[in-house]
Amino acid sequence: MEFIRITNINDELFPKMHNLMKEVFPPEEVLEFSLWKEPLEDPGIRVFVAVHEGEVVGATEYRYYPDWNIAMTDFTIIGKPGLSLGRFLAQNRQKDLDALATANGKELFGMFAEIYNPYLGDNHDFGGVQAMNPFVRREVLSHLGYKKLDFPYVHPSWLNDGEAVEGLDLCFMPSDDSLTEIPASLIVDFLTTYYAVLPEKPAKWLQMVENLKKEISVSLRPL
Repeated sequence: MEFIRITNINDELFPKMHNLMKEVFPPEEVLEFSLWKEPLEDPGIRVFVAVHEGEVVGATEYRYYPDWNIAMTDFTIIGKPGLSLGRFLAQNRQKDLDALATANGKELFGMFAEIYNPYLGDNHDFGGVQAMNPFVRREVLSHLGYKKLDFPYVHPSWLNDGEAVEGLDLCFMPSDDSLTEIPASLIVDFLTTYYAVLPEKPAKWLQMVENLKKEISVSLRPL
């Protein structure tokens, strides 16, 4: 199995990855094909695929923010069972992030992720890929060390239609597992930067950010 970075929309592996995304994620979670050109060419956005026997069987996108020494996992896709894809992607992603933090003269502080809360809804199909079932993924991410940030979370739809997407938790995996809270200002800085690409922000999201600005810290809760 190979861990290969995609940096160009014309890479022959990219359509395979994009099709895999459309198979497992709801439409509002998938950026339109042509809009991937700039993200793929952005050196701060790291898109890797797991290639097995010439086919894209998994993928992960993440990014590292050197100013805050944190990362964000955009998505992880397990497209085929029985290949230990979750471990393969997680280990290779961690090695890459550790190297980026080391080059920045630091040890990674932690990593954000938006994690589906299947207890809030009933859409658990995700293309029929059992490894992508939100109940399964939530437990796997808990095992990795992710914790729920204790505030009601929504995010702007990637369709850029101004709609608020609910049913997710914003979570954080601290490198120091004993950490019980993180600064609210870090969350605000991260979210406003991360979603700057979407000009149509829903009112619920804007209010959520304003509420966070009034807080000093946000607690990390068990996932």
